[in-house]
Amino acid sequence: MMSLPIFYPLLDSVEGVELAARLGVRFAQLRIKSGGHETIRDNIRQSLAIAREANMMLVINDHWQLAIEEGADWVHLGQEDLIQADVNALRRAGISLGISTHSQEELERALLLNPDYIALGPIYPTQTKSLTWSAQGLGRISEWKAQLGQIPLCVIGGITLERSSAVLASGADIIAVVSDVSLHPDPSERIREWLSCYC
Repeated sequence: MMSLPIFYPLLDSVEGVELAARLGVRFAQLRIKSGGHETIRDNIRQSLAIAREANMMLVINDHWQLAIEEGADWVHLGQEDLIQADVNALRRAGISLGISTHSQEELERALLLNPDYIALGPIYPTQTKSLTWSAQGLGRISEWKAQLGQIPLCVIGGITLERSSAVLASGADIIAVVSDVSLHPDPSERIREWLSCYC
């Protein structure tokens, strides 16, 4: 399994990808939840171009068909999208895959697909998403990691830089960050702080 950076910001725009790339982020996700098909395609295309120029790994959230068509290297699928996605087509295209999980059943289903990382969340209550699942807590991180072997464990949900040490000590390999950057008064400075700790 490849070694992936710890800091993994989730971004919702081309501008966000551009900022992250400029500041030296090496691994990020483009998560666009609204817009027409061609608008989303254009955002993916522009973001991939920026990421390639900066030598940044960019993960495309959910839009797996567009990811294949636009030559992406990574896709992340939630459980609902996983049901509809053609994972074999993704693999034939040479695309690496991350999968969200929230329960033991989802974890077992995801492991059958030999993902390149498994995501677990939410670890803490989160402000950015209305979720069916309650906070998993630090103990669940250790439980998940014990089952993954060499597969990297990505954690998400309410994680701040101040909470990151406890999250990593519990067994996480990657920290997906949303609100600690997007809702910060100075997102650029917060990204720099994360990178100074986990470059």
